[in-house]
Amino acid sequence: MTPVPDVDAVVAVLEAEGVDTVIGTVVNPAGLTHAKAVPIGRVAAFADPGLGASPSWHAFAIDQTGIAFTDDVGVVGDQRVRIDLAALRNLGDGLAWGPAAFFEQDGSAVAACGRGTLSRVEAALADAGLAATVGHEIEFVLVDPDGGRLSSTLWAQYGLAGLLEREAFVRDVLAAAATAGVGIEQLHPEYGASQFEISLSPLPPVAAADQLVLARIIVGRAARRHGLRVSLSPVPFAGSVGSGAHQHFSLTSPQGPLFSGGAGAAGMTPAGESAVAGVLRGLPEAQGMLCGSIVSGLRMQPGNWAGAYACWGTENREAAVRFIRGGPTAANAEVKIVDPSANPYLASGAILGLALDGIRGDATLPPETTIDPARLSEAERAGAGIVRLHEGQADAIAALNDSALLRGILGDAAVDMVVAVRRLEHERYGTLNPEQLADKFRMAWSL
Repeated sequence: MTPVPDVDAVVAVLEAEGVDTVIGTVVNPAGLTHAKAVPIGRVAAFADPGLGASPSWHAFAIDQTGIAFTDDVGVVGDQRVRIDLAALRNLGDGLAWGPAAFFEQDGSAVAACGRGTLSRVEAALADAGLAATVGHEIEFVLVDPDGGRLSSTLWAQYGLAGLLEREAFVRDVLAAAATAGVGIEQLHPEYGASQFEISLSPLPPVAAADQLVLARIIVGRAARRHGLRVSLSPVPFAGSVGSGAHQHFSLTSPQGPLFSGGAGAAGMTPAGESAVAGVLRGLPEAQGMLCGSIVSGLRMQPGNWAGAYACWGTENREAAVRFIRGGPTAANAEVKIVDPSANPYLASGAILGLALDGIRGDATLPPETTIDPARLSEAERAGAGIVRLHEGQADAIAALNDSALLRGILGDAAVDMVVAVRRLEHERYGTLNPEQLADKFRMAWSL
């Protein structure tokens, strides 16, 4: 077990660094980041017993008004949001941040909590003799303070002009990340106008999801300092390729890495092949967890590098699972379909849980797809077992709701709440056209 930090020592270090305010965040099933703040003197209470929060936090919807009440989540009851002292980070300017999780008043974990759920999946991997490493990507679009488009006169896909136009912002992000201990492996302009991507250093699953949340906070703060805002919508503007939140993962056993050094496909070991096969076969059921928002379908189109077809391929950016050889120890699998509307803790839990299920069941990896699957005929895709992932939100929600597999991995409480918030979105906004959806929810997930 990880030793519990001494709260007085933690506070003393933060005070010496000039911190006077601490914020703690949780991410709800709709992908919204909620927070509480305390003065430095209240950190001990924030850590234990925690601060009160209504169960409705799990049910808040992306439209700023909706609450997806269920039989288990309503206006009655109170839970505790507890900050993780061991993960506190100094953001500068007197502010520190830490990830938090939900607990019942008796101290037991709340089953619907994303961070707690991923912790359980990480423990299940450890019980199976496996360690996972996860690397997150952040794609985002810079917008004006009201969410409007910025000028893109000096912009080219992946071009130097974008970096130079936003040099001050980019350098601010890199400096703030270094201060907070966030590992940024690269930052570059993306395909879309005013769009950037950040690749974060790989970490164990819970720590990696924490780092993703922290990096989004850093980007949001930096944008504000430059009179800008950040859109984390899967599709900020209708007709654009959209923004993903790809997750890379690798697995290691006491015998070594599962994705390299083997005699199987792309150098995988038998267990590595089964892990990728498990993820691949579970994607239709997990789609509602990984990219299930009312906006997600605008991105999940062939040609968007979003993985619209459930297949795998080495360095194939149109495959839902892209395999990356990456040298003798850095080989990993990238799940392309994840987008920023997902709860990153639950998304990681789903992916890693599917991988573990594949290993336990000796799942067979289908043949590799070596070209853009959209170029194959329907008959060729059918012969190869390549399926088009759900095109409608209702189908993705139904598949998740009916999935005994995902319920077994994440628990009924987590699945039920994701289904509830996504159903509310579909019932209220399922008739809007792409332009209306993009406009309404452009800033829904922004920080």
